[in-house]
Amino acid sequence: MKKICNIYKSSKEEGMYLYIEKKDDFSDIPEDLLKKFGEPAFVMKLAIDKNTKLARVDSNHVIEMIQANNFYLQMPPLSNSDINWLHEKNSKM
Repeated sequence: MKKICNIYKSSKEEGMYLYIEKKDDFSDIPEDLLKKFGEPAFVMKLAIDKNTKLARVDSNHVIEMIQANNFYLQMPPLSNSDINWLHEKNSKM
């Protein structure tokens, strides 16, 4: 099954993307999330299915999240300082 996704990038957080079905329809996105996301900037429209290769996420997960929540939020990758901080915290446990 193919799912049409309209992908938007965040104006506030580098590497954060929002996937929705209907272009410019943010009615199902929680208000708090939109405030943190900032002004959505349209990037592209993409048809995805279970075999679609996406850069940082499994396409099946994106499809499942859109079906369940009407959107998928892709978070930015962890920075080296974030990874080091997590490593330090975990080593103390």
